[in-house]
Amino acid sequence: MLKRKIADLIEQHLKSGFERILLIDGARQVGKTYIIRHVGKELFPNFVEINMLADSIGDKLFENTKTVDDFYLRVSSVQGVSLGTAENTLIFIDEIQAYPHLLTMLKFLRDDNRFTYIASGSLLGVTLAETTSIPIGSIRKVRMFPLDFEEFLYANGMNEFAVNILRKKFEAREALDEAMHGKMMDYFKRYLLVGGLPAAVNAYLETKNIQTVREIQREIHDYYAADASKYDAERKLKIRLIYDQIPSNLENKKKRVVAQRIEGKKGSTFTDYEDEFEYLISAGIALNVQAISTPTFPLIESSGKNLLKLYLNDVGILTAILYGNNIRAILEDEKSINLGSVYESVVAQELAAHGGKLFYYDNRSKGEVDYLIDDYDSLSAVPIEVKSGKDYTVHSALNTFVKNDDYHVKKAYVLSNTREITTNGKITYLPIYDVMFFGAAEDSSNGVHLL
Repeated sequence: MLKRKIADLIEQHLKSGFERILLIDGARQVGKTYIIRHVGKELFPNFVEINMLADSIGDKLFENTKTVDDFYLRVSSVQGVSLGTAENTLIFIDEIQAYPHLLTMLKFLRDDNRFTYIASGSLLGVTLAETTSIPIGSIRKVRMFPLDFEEFLYANGMNEFAVNILRKKFEAREALDEAMHGKMMDYFKRYLLVGGLPAAVNAYLETKNIQTVREIQREIHDYYAADASKYDAERKLKIRLIYDQIPSNLENKKKRVVAQRIEGKKGSTFTDYEDEFEYLISAGIALNVQAISTPTFPLIESSGKNLLKLYLNDVGILTAILYGNNIRAILEDEKSINLGSVYESVVAQELAAHGGKLFYYDNRSKGEVDYLIDDYDSLSAVPIEVKSGKDYTVHSALNTFVKNDDYHVKKAYVLSNTREITTNGKITYLPIYDVMFFGAAEDSSNGVHLL
């Protein structure tokens, strides 16, 4: 089975007697149901799983559930003698977004305290926004992502002891030797091909067949593009257009979304597609990186919505679209192939998986820097530049950025294929795989939200 770090969070939550009900949010096919089922069955003798999406297209038992007793009656009709007490019974409400009223009911189920609960779903950002009575103080919402690079290493046989040694070397800014660097770069390139969707990772581990992996990635990509079932035909078409244009946008110099290009209509603005962007981001199938022209801490106070970059949620899907079954573009450093968009995508995926909010620097006169993250220790912004080629020391916009006294920059990073770790002024050069050790922002900014 694939080791997922979120399993520890789920286990700790369920063991702690935490008053809020844990709600795992995330895109489809990232492994939410599997990992909750695995942990739940390990901890509770009585594990009850109810898929509300399946119910909504089947018996519709829970469609008009209004009270706690109504809910228990329907659960008992499905599970019978499986029910016990809060200490030995976990009820897993899967795909809860199918019945938004159940989100409100979570508060009353928690207050009743007859059983232990956990829930999961997709599009929960949209669903909560549309819920008339948000259960304040009742939900702990955590977003789950595809496997990050560290989890991919575990899947390929590396253990936590080895990863902890790598982490200590990163913290000490100690470079790996040539042999170990080569091995890490090989793992990293394979991650670019396979990505982190559990089905694709398992297929890779079982078959080592890129065609099999690509078939899974294409199937999931098509499923993501077609899954806007709650919207009318016109809105679904707009969502599909925006989603399908993400790879081509990333191949452009600016990489950002241009509203007028979505449907080829002059005068179109971001406001015209606000709901469509919200769907893609809330569904977890696109990662949004917002522009900032004046980077002050905390960055969210300076962000603007009209300059936006979108990345796919999985780098494997991106490389499947760009390169198909040809693995040479990634594994053999083909000189004619620019992997800039791929490297930027994997960094976006890592930063998001570690809980960071994604921003980039955009200044008309001073250029762009790929990413900005909040540093809670120094209360300042940290710029990050991503380089896929050999000219990793060429970054005029980053140089200008760190020299600007108004920005109060304490440190900056350049991620590239280089083995050596060096520092020049405020800029530290790191190997690209060290992005797996870039930590999350603290507390409520780390992907965990208390409602």
